Amino acid sequence: MSESKLKLLSNGLFKQNPAFIQVLGMCPTLATTTSAENGLGMGLATTAVLAMSNITISVVRKFIPDKIRIPSYIVIIASFVTMIDMLMHGFVYDLWKTLGLFIPLIVVNCIILGRAEAFASKNGVIDSLFDGLGMGLGFTGALVLLGSVREFLGNGSVFGVHLSEVKMFAMILPPGAFIALGMLAALFNYIGIRRSKTSKESK
Repeated sequence: MSESKLKLLSNGLFKQNPAFIQVLGMCPTLATTTSAENGLGMGLATTAVLAMSNITISVVRKFIPDKIRIPSYIVIIASFVTMIDMLMHGFVYDLWKTLGLFIPLIVVNCIILGRAEAFASKNGVIDSLFDGLGMGLGFTGALVLLGSVREFLGNGSVFGVHLSEVKMFAMILPPGAFIALGMLAALFNYIGIRRSKTSKESK
């Protein structure tokens, strides 16, 4: 894999993490992360839509008139969201039922439309695929991390595995989502600033 492809993947994971750095997609980030499993399910569903919509938009970008590009992107994204929704309903029904309305709401997730407009509409298919995967996996990692923290502090478990007797019920309620997200976002930004300073000093 070339260095440019690795950079596209790593951008979404760390430097441009959608949840912790760009603060995008806050609705599913806050609402679906009551457990690590829910975060993983929502993240992977979003990643699949991101990758497939980026590929499709990159392929058809030259054939879509500029005046209708946003509506066209939304139709493409909605088609893939419908496919993911039906697949989850058929194969992971319990998770689909838990996530509920937030799966169809992937259509209006600003991460997906943002990458379609900012990247896929201007770049080739392979680069768009890696960009979608990088952003999607970064979003998935953020949701799993946030869900794990909230589940551990709120229920004393991670992915349903009991680990602690300490239970702070507030962490699985909406206030806990904001507290945990704020702490993790601060940590990611602090690490990013430190890495940037170290990089400048090494030069």
